[in-house]
Amino acid sequence: MNKKLAVALSGAAVLVLTLSGCSDDGDKVNDWAKTVCDQAKPQIQKRADAQQLIISTAADGKPADIQAADSKAFQDIANADRALAKAIEGAGVPPVDNGEKLQQDAVTELNATAVAYEGLKKQVDALDPNNQQKFADGLQDVADGLKKIEKMDQDALAKLQSGELGTAMAKQPGCQKATPSPAGSASPKAGSTPSGKASATPSGSASKSSE
Repeated sequence: MNKKLAVALSGAAVLVLTLSGCSDDGDKVNDWAKTVCDQAKPQIQKRADAQQLIISTAADGKPADIQAADSKAFQDIANADRALAKAIEGAGVPPVDNGEKLQQDAVTELNATAVAYEGLKKQVDALDPNNQQKFADGLQDVADGLKKIEKMDQDALAKLQSGELGTAMAKQPGCQKATPSPAGSASPKAGSTPSGKASATPSGSASKSSE
């Protein structure tokens, strides 16, 4: 059942990781992008590790392990989103057309997304890992909620990812896609799992184990 959670999250972790483009950018734009991306790098890593924690725990975790992993992952992502919002706010207004609105929208949406992830954490924390069927049903609700938050997550920085800013940020090492660290990919000990649990791969594709 944690499969659907893992698949949903695999798309949610993109944020500033898919920036692309090519044009000549001014020094001020590049400086702004460097300021943001230097601070974003550890947050992007934190999100990648959180995603991998959910995926790896889905493969062989006991209900209590899945609950703990998902709870930690959602809080880590919420913290990362708040830190990203702070980095964008602290960098000042982007030196592009409509820069102030772009900045304000990104900060507001990232903070709202952080609150939404904390809501999912509370939802996961409230599940009873001792009742496997209810636990599995509860994870389905969490997965459904995550799909909605995923769109919020993507929208938060979509405008920053376009035009001059997107091109400048794409050049910065700090805004490149992160590889999950070994600590983030370590899964709990294998054990009994909720009925309907399935395993998922880091690529976001999932293979059923039992449903």
